[in-house]
Amino acid sequence: MRLESLYRVEFTYPEGWSIQLAGEHGTQWQDFYLAEGTCTGRIAGRMRGANHPRRRTDGTFGPDFQGVIETTDGAEIFFDWRGYGRAYPAGRRQIVVSGTHLSQDSRYRWLNDVVCVGTGEVRSRADRDSPDLVIDVAELIWEPPAETG
Repeated sequence: MRLESLYRVEFTYPEGWSIQLAGEHGTQWQDFYLAEGTCTGRIAGRMRGANHPRRRTDGTFGPDFQGVIETTDGAEIFFDWRGYGRAYPAGRRQIVVSGTHLSQDSRYRWLNDVVCVGTGEVRSRADRDSPDLVIDVAELIWEPPAETG
């Protein structure tokens, strides 16, 4: 198998909410963030979405992110990402996601059968509460193993 780059998405959370529940077994958080940003690469355009991750007691959060990319050539592509946001390193926490996409546009219909992976980071900013986030998304391409013998 190999990875082929699809896009880089850079975004912020202009609005967000968090509920923290403490109990005898620890504390958990449920967050809800509205996201907006841009995609560059093979898929380029404006991204809007909502992430509603859970945070574990060790600081790791589990992204549960859905949204839409409005491409520069007029198509709409829905996306769904799931994964892990690690609590380290401080100031540039790591993100790892798996993702799928859905489009009815004939130019992007091939995405409907693609599994993607993404890696990135949450970049804290001293000048505002909302961090910058960057995720590089790649198509996971199956290649048959080389024959031995």
